[in-house]
Parts: sequence; C-alpha cells; structure tokens
Amino acid sequence: MYRNSRERMLIGIVVALAGVMLATVPAFSHCEIPCGIYGDEMRIAMMQEDIATIEKSMKQIVELSKQTKPDHNQLVRWVQNKEHHADKIREVVTQYFMTQRVKPVDPKDSAGHDAYVKELTLLHETLVYAMKCKQTADLAHVEKLKKLVNAFSKAYFSE
Repeated sequence: MYRNSRERMLIGIVVALAGVMLATVPAFSHCEIPCGIYGDEMRIAMMQEDIATIEKSMKQIVELSKQTKPDHNQLVRWVQNKEHHADKIREVVTQYFMTQRVKPVDPKDSAGHDAYVKELTLLHETLVYAMKCKQTADLAHVEKLKKLVNAFSKAYFSE
C-alpha cells in the first residue's frame, strides 16, 4: 500500500511540474526589473539588421509580383517576414528604449530636456515608419527608417 501511495504521489508531482512547465509563457523582450544589464549598441545593430531584412523582403515582394504567375506562397512568406521584422523594431523601440533606457528629464534642465525630446521624437518617428513598412512595399519608408535609427543612435550615444 505504501508503495502505491508513494508512486501516486511521485506521479502527481511529475504531472504538476509538467503542467507548470507547459503553462509558462516565454519572455521575448528584455526584462522590466531593474537588472542593470543592457546592450544598447546591440539593440541598434538588431534594428539595423531588421531594416535590412525588411528591405530585402520588399524587394522580393516587388520582384515576385512582377511575374506572370507569381508564387503566392512565397509572396505571403515575404510579406509575413517583412511584418515580423517591423514588429521587432517596434518592440525594441517601445519595450527597450522608451520604457527602460530613455529617462524623463526635468524641463528646468533645458539642454537635457531638449535631448530627451529629440530622442523621443526620433523613436516615435521610427515607430511610425516601421508601421509604414508593414503597410506597403515602398522602399522610401525603409530609407527613412535607416536615417531615423542612425539619427537616434547618434543622439542617444552623444551623451
């Protein structure tokens, strides 16, 4: 009897642990606890890589669309890829830079506040152009996105 009760208890524990492991949600963004571990340069590089991927995706969409019998499966894949990378940019801008790294500055500190407003403005424009990249295959939006990320990088690292 003891062996059966023990086996049932162990099975219950294993099932409970498996349930907990299956119920956990993966965290894709940087933590929002003050861990102090940041990779600002890496995040900029990741956004630049996402922009390059969006650009390639747009070029593939345009090229495939010109064909007399376009491969619709490939078109869908490139559209989804483009949108995924635009979302990644938006995630880094909002969850990393806007909520964790760019800190509010007292308006009495004129120079600091001006820099803060400039960074926020560049980040907001980046969000808008990432959205425009999702909506179209217009390469002009990619060029604007490149300029915005570069301008933000210069403004952010000038401190």
